[in-house]
Amino acid sequence: MKNDTSGPLARPSFKNRLLLMVWRNLPRCILIFLILLIFVLMGAVQNRKIDLEEERRAARVEEKVLVNAVLLEVQPEPIEDAMNLPGTIEPWAGLELMAQVSGVLVEVKVREGDFVKAGQVLALIEPDEYRIALDAAEAAHAQAVADYERNRTMYRDKVIATAGLESSETRLRLATAEMEQARLRLSRCTITAPMDAVIKRLDAKLGLFVGIGDPLGELLRIDRLKAVVGIPESDVDAVRRIDEVGLHIKALKNRALVGKTHFLAPAPDSGAYLYRLELALENPDYEILPGMFIRARIVKRRIDDALSVPLFSVISRNDEQFVFIAEDDTVRRQPVRLGVIEQWRVEIVEGLQPGDRVVVEGHRDVEDGQQINVIKVMTDPTERLL
Repeated sequence: MKNDTSGPLARPSFKNRLLLMVWRNLPRCILIFLILLIFVLMGAVQNRKIDLEEERRAARVEEKVLVNAVLLEVQPEPIEDAMNLPGTIEPWAGLELMAQVSGVLVEVKVREGDFVKAGQVLALIEPDEYRIALDAAEAAHAQAVADYERNRTMYRDKVIATAGLESSETRLRLATAEMEQARLRLSRCTITAPMDAVIKRLDAKLGLFVGIGDPLGELLRIDRLKAVVGIPESDVDAVRRIDEVGLHIKALKNRALVGKTHFLAPAPDSGAYLYRLELALENPDYEILPGMFIRARIVKRRIDDALSVPLFSVISRNDEQFVFIAEDDTVRRQPVRLGVIEQWRVEIVEGLQPGDRVVVEGHRDVEDGQQINVIKVMTDPTERLL
């Protein structure tokens, strides 16, 4: 008897069972597929990110190779080892006028701020008392002269002894001295300027009674002046050999002057520990006034054939100074030893030769052996950089 597989109770075939299983697990398969797809996409994104980073790095390398640079061809030229110091203007001389006789001031001919000449009358003390004293002294002197002449005649005639002649000679000398003293006192009633000067302060007032030693005023000589600068101890030896110093006075539109060395103090001022350097300045028109500030440029030494570069072109790393030298279109790191610094220039004592081309712009963006794009080569270090 054969089995009947066509009835309702017959078992499904293998194919049907497989389709049924797939249908039942279809959502789960779709989920697994989506998860796999996400992982594949994430891997692709990561690979693309790595590729982009490599492209950026390559672009940066390309940019680094093509750095624009300005070069300076170094040649020997003068450079000065100088220092700029502040200072002030002082009068060449100052004088306190004092009364040398007592009396009332009957005339004052000047005012504060006036310029006066040597010998010019400034004031007058009432002279009558001193004129009377001089008249008496002159009369006594005349009498002493007559007595001496008479006694000398009598001595020649042997009428008087030697002691009588000597006594009259002594009286004559005393009378002469008293007359000269009276004349001197009278002359001191007229107060005159002892030098060409400006009156800084005037104490003399009309009608004021002054005694001997009382102040009458203060005079300043300013037709010649002192420019005073404080010199540090480390520079004293170099300053000793300097005869002239360049000066600038800001108050007079930065006027340039030359002062001649007049005096260098043998000991420092207390406190600041600076040595006082006085420079002589001629001031015939009186435009420079005491108290004005100055800047002094003191050149300690001059190097006529120095090799120098802009100070900003020197790079310092780990206590080493170096520059970059261009050889064709490639730069080479060159250690250097520095010397004198003058404003924006620095002397290169070792490391450079005349004709070397130093990178002065773009040097912060290059490394040893890197290629550059030279856009300009200068021979004048003062030329404006591009």
